[in-house]
Amino acid sequence: MPFRLTDVVRQHVSDTDLVALTFEGRNTTYAELDRRAGLAARALAADGVGAGARVVWLGKNRTEFFDLLFGAPRVRAGTAPLNNRLTQDELLAIIEDAAPPLVVLGPDFAGLRDDVGKIDAVQRVLVVDEDYEDWLTASDEVLDPPEDAQDDDCVLQLYTSGTTGLPKGVVLTHTQFAALLSVGDHWGFDTESVGLVAMPLFHIGGSGFALVCLSFGARVVLVADIVPDQLLATMADEGVTNAFLVPAVLQFLVQVPGAAERDWSKLRAIAYGASPITSTVLNRVLTTFRAPLFQVYGSTETTGAITQLDPDDHDPDGPRAHLMRSAGRPYPWVELKAVDPATGEDAATGEVGEVWIRSSQNTPGYWARPEETAQAITEDGWFRTGDAGYLDDEGYLFLTDRIKDMIVTGAENVYPIEVENVVSGHPDIAYVAVIGVPDERWGETVKAVVVPNEGATIDADAFLEWCKDRMAGFKRPRSVDVIDALPRNPSGKILKKDLRKPYWENAEGRQIG
Repeated sequence: MPFRLTDVVRQHVSDTDLVALTFEGRNTTYAELDRRAGLAARALAADGVGAGARVVWLGKNRTEFFDLLFGAPRVRAGTAPLNNRLTQDELLAIIEDAAPPLVVLGPDFAGLRDDVGKIDAVQRVLVVDEDYEDWLTASDEVLDPPEDAQDDDCVLQLYTSGTTGLPKGVVLTHTQFAALLSVGDHWGFDTESVGLVAMPLFHIGGSGFALVCLSFGARVVLVADIVPDQLLATMADEGVTNAFLVPAVLQFLVQVPGAAERDWSKLRAIAYGASPITSTVLNRVLTTFRAPLFQVYGSTETTGAITQLDPDDHDPDGPRAHLMRSAGRPYPWVELKAVDPATGEDAATGEVGEVWIRSSQNTPGYWARPEETAQAITEDGWFRTGDAGYLDDEGYLFLTDRIKDMIVTGAENVYPIEVENVVSGHPDIAYVAVIGVPDERWGETVKAVVVPNEGATIDADAFLEWCKDRMAGFKRPRSVDVIDALPRNPSGKILKKDLRKPYWENAEGRQIG
């Protein structure tokens, strides 16, 4: 039988007491979650939502998201959770792009109801804790998964930043998740597992990890906001066995007083990834949690993790300590290579090239973006990551730089051109280049390097304040350098590598080739 996303929950409903989700002190069993998904499907069908449609979720981590995630595929629709850290204008633009007949808002976003409702494609807007539950339970009829569901039906659409400014919708189907869920075999999951989902569900590290947990019948502990001391207490009190966290959050946790004195004997594995991590932080995580660590590498377009650095390779004082700078080796079902980005020719062992990936985890493409899909995915199925790296003679992947100049701050992707487009509107700035610079807390943060107009002066504090009202917090420059001219090559292209070099030469976690 072909895999369907709805199988993740339905395969565990026979154990009526098995808990699927824990959120703010309330447990939801697999049987209850399956029923709520069936009710959501019935309500969606009643609203005319059908095959190919997108249902938007805009809110923090909550159990209601899973009603839609598992309910929408029963009408052959998909769920599109949005990055709730974006500005209102950015969110409205993405909703227009997704063209959803239904938008569900979390309680914190109820104020957007009227503006969202003005978008042409939107037929209904619901708010959790207001009218969502009435919509869901208007009838006790449940809708079962359809027999005519196709492998390539979109079940989840995650938006990732794009070089044109508007994020792109990454289409993920039943096929991609059938492959992803196999990673749980490597992390010791079973029905006794307790998985921590603190990463936002609009991120593949949140939704993808939650699905891995649920596919094994594990209990998922959902966290809406990351407050380090509270998150640490939740991990201990709930007996968390498995977690996926980004380096910035791990650093927050190990800095909490008394973190290392807690009982972490139930922890089976901590997976981490999505941004650079320094050796100092990594060593402190090892000594604090005393649990196996798995580094993973992937992207939204690869449905998350496609390589893994095993716990045995986390040996900071051993003869293979250099492997802690690698992203590990690809899973058995993943093909990976480094190539010359101009020619597509394979790079030799140890030679830096663009990292290309071919796997059933690869997205079939971007929502309504055929040209950008063709640029990202070759005709024979290789996804061009835009990351530069090399493979050693054992097949370990070492990342060296980002060909696309993308900045990863915390777990958020920032494309410099998005920030540059905003900063270029400053009345006193002639030229701008945006780069990522090292940051102990976030891995890297955004820096603007600007050239003022003739006769103008730039006050750093005033400039940063000007940025504050014009872009999402994680995209804002945290520092600014004012220089006389930007370095350029003979064709006029800004040499961002030269701008980054002074900041990264002696920094851990990233190399400048």
